[in-house]
Amino acid sequence: MSSELSPIDMAKFIAAKQATEYVESGMKIGLGTGSTAAWLVQCLGEMVREEGLKMKGVPTSNETAELAREVGIDVMTLEEAKWLDLTIDGADEYDASLTLIKGGGGAHLREKIVATASDRMIVIADATKKVDTLGAFPLPVEVIPFGLPVTQSLIAETLTGLDVLGRDITLRKIRDKPFVTDEGNMILDLHLKHIAHPRELSLLLNQIPGVVENGLFIDICDVVIVGYGDGKVSVRDITNDSLEIFRYDVRDDDNIFAGMAD
Repeated sequence: MSSELSPIDMAKFIAAKQATEYVESGMKIGLGTGSTAAWLVQCLGEMVREEGLKMKGVPTSNETAELAREVGIDVMTLEEAKWLDLTIDGADEYDASLTLIKGGGGAHLREKIVATASDRMIVIADATKKVDTLGAFPLPVEVIPFGLPVTQSLIAETLTGLDVLGRDITLRKIRDKPFVTDEGNMILDLHLKHIAHPRELSLLLNQIPGVVENGLFIDICDVVIVGYGDGKVSVRDITNDSLEIFRYDVRDDDNIFAGMAD
């Protein structure tokens, strides 16, 4: 089954598998949202079922919570956990300083809360997520529905004075209807193309009335694990400024693939 995976899916699986090396029994783990994080949940579920791993998972979305329960992970809320040992999540973009853009799946509000309530945050990704400068991926901004046009106008006005290359703002939709987050909010996607000063942008956006949170993760991520389609994986740890390269031997009989046949 593993030989049938696309190079991108193989890279995501490799990164997720390597991230499980940081997980120990008894830990409380923040579980991210998105396609790469789903591989992690599958890997952790296998460890729970096959190796007797004892852990508690705090999902960052209803979708992740459902998957975690399906694979046998004991799910709890952040209120119950109070503090986490580790959060493992994906990213839509990351740069050399491990600043991230997240929110492609619409869960960046919960993801940021969970990540900042953790001792460490690990990002798992494929090589396409690495960029020199953030901004090619649209920056998600979660906003409350009340006064949405006003909030959008205030965001547009704020962008005029910033060093970005694009200023288009679109309301995220799914099947021609506004996308609604798990918190009942909406998302404005900012098509900036180039973000010269992420920290300044993040601070200014979060001062705008109606904005709940933006998708810039600054000084939150500690480790980025990047998988490659050929089985190579790199681990960049910003806390000790280290970079390690491994090669993962993918076995066709890996139990995780039994649940990925479709």
